[in-house]
Amino acid sequence: MLAKLLSRYLKPYRRLLVGVVVFQFAAAIASLYLPTLNANIIDKGVAAGDVTYIWSTGVLMLGISLGQITASIVATYFAARAAMQMGRDIRDGVFEKVSAFSEREVSQFGAGSLITRNTNDVQQVQMLAMMGATMLVSAPLLAIGGIVMALRQDIGLSWLIAIAVPALLLVAGLIIAQMVPLFRTFQVRIDAVNRIMREQLTGIRVVRAFVREPIEEERFALANHDIMVIGRKVGSLFVLLFPLAMLVLNVTVVGVIWFGGIRVDNGDIEIGTLFAFMQYIMQILMGVLMASFMTIMIPRAAVSAERISEVLASDSTLVRPADPVYTFPKPGSLTLEDAGFTYPGAERPVLAGISFHAEPGDTIAIVGSTGAGKTTLVSLIPRLFDVTAGRVSVGGVDVRQADLDSLWASIGLVPQRPFLFAGTVGSNLRFGREDATDAELWHALEIAQGSDFVAEMEGQLDARIAQGGTNVSGGQRQRLAIARAIVHDPRILVFDDSFSALDLTTDARLRQALWRELPHTTKIVVAQRISTITEADTIIVLDDGRMVGSGTHAELLETSTTYREIVESQLGVEASA
Repeated sequence: MLAKLLSRYLKPYRRLLVGVVVFQFAAAIASLYLPTLNANIIDKGVAAGDVTYIWSTGVLMLGISLGQITASIVATYFAARAAMQMGRDIRDGVFEKVSAFSEREVSQFGAGSLITRNTNDVQQVQMLAMMGATMLVSAPLLAIGGIVMALRQDIGLSWLIAIAVPALLLVAGLIIAQMVPLFRTFQVRIDAVNRIMREQLTGIRVVRAFVREPIEEERFALANHDIMVIGRKVGSLFVLLFPLAMLVLNVTVVGVIWFGGIRVDNGDIEIGTLFAFMQYIMQILMGVLMASFMTIMIPRAAVSAERISEVLASDSTLVRPADPVYTFPKPGSLTLEDAGFTYPGAERPVLAGISFHAEPGDTIAIVGSTGAGKTTLVSLIPRLFDVTAGRVSVGGVDVRQADLDSLWASIGLVPQRPFLFAGTVGSNLRFGREDATDAELWHALEIAQGSDFVAEMEGQLDARIAQGGTNVSGGQRQRLAIARAIVHDPRILVFDDSFSALDLTTDARLRQALWRELPHTTKIVVAQRISTITEADTIIVLDDGRMVGSGTHAELLETSTTYREIVESQLGVEASA
């Protein structure tokens, strides 16, 4: 997964990567050439007393060192640029994919996990790309080139390389093998912390209302402690790796000095050659150590790449049709034909056998007990879910054959829990239609019975709205959401229990304004209060996911026991008589 993800998103930046390789190669060659020059200064300059040779070779070493530094800086710049742009592209890809998800996929992954995958996980892959573009190029060059150059200096000490390199690889391999499962667990723990934090921030009012702060703090502390435990284990392995690596490194240097000193004393090699060999073996082991460091990053990045790829590889159940229909021959009409829906893995359907028809301008009300399937039913209309049986037609077109953008443009949805975005009243209302004029916004607010409180806000249409609309009341939030849907100017308006926070007087005025100002707009109303729906053209009664009644208020009082029980529970026996 990691290799596929990197190859896919680094492909547009091949030129930058080629630049990294070229400049890293130049830096490595320069680094490998310096010990040989140093040996020449000692053997040919210092030993012979040739000051001119020392100066000329020293100037050459200085020039090569400057070239090495410049090449390393340029290579690092290219690597950082490629990695940062790759990270940007991955985040864009994940965001676009998630934006196309239906509610089913979002629920499957979880909002907290999706956020982690698009932030922390992308960062892990991004850092690997940046470090890998530099270290994974220079490490093999230093290790292999160092071996070649060391053997050119003296073959008699090469057995030290044959011992030191495998020893360092063994140490790194044993420790890294223990890190791989820890990194996977660490990402899961981060998901848990994000989920708990999100729940506590979203439900802060509930937490405080039930005096659950100590319990929630303990819950967060437990998840936080789990991350700490995993992080401590990973840190302990890191702490163990580098001292052991340095031990191998230092023992190897001692071995070079010890056995090299014997060869110098015997006259087999020059003192400068010994120093060069020691520098080369240091470069070899540093190359191996850098490669080991990268292999530590690879497992964690691989886990993150797998999690990112799961999102990118997930196909939304909202499949766009191959030959979409862009125009609707019967704008405003709505038909459900034996529609049903079953959640994946569920033993029985949530909805089954739902059939009704609405002409443009009709008002269809949907009532039923909690869990009857009302919200699921209205979610089928804008195709937030796809029916698993039957069909849903909007404007005379099966929603599965309609272009999604055209479908959504014809439907205005006010969800059960209205959400406002951080910004202003005007920006939230224009979320439905960006080119709406101020006059159109005020007209929509008047219909939604929200013009009075907006006029009293500082700045009016420019009044600030906090994220989620937390700085306005529940009733104000509902009315702003209704106004936003009206500004959208759809042919079908869907209200999913959108009047629940309104008092009876405001509810009545809002419905009268809707009926009066939008006579040709089809209205689908899910409501708990019977007083909200008594004037609907058709009332659909749901019970346990099935239609148990359909008709006007008066007809259902005569024919539907379920509807009569709902009326009696709210308005009393006299109202149902």
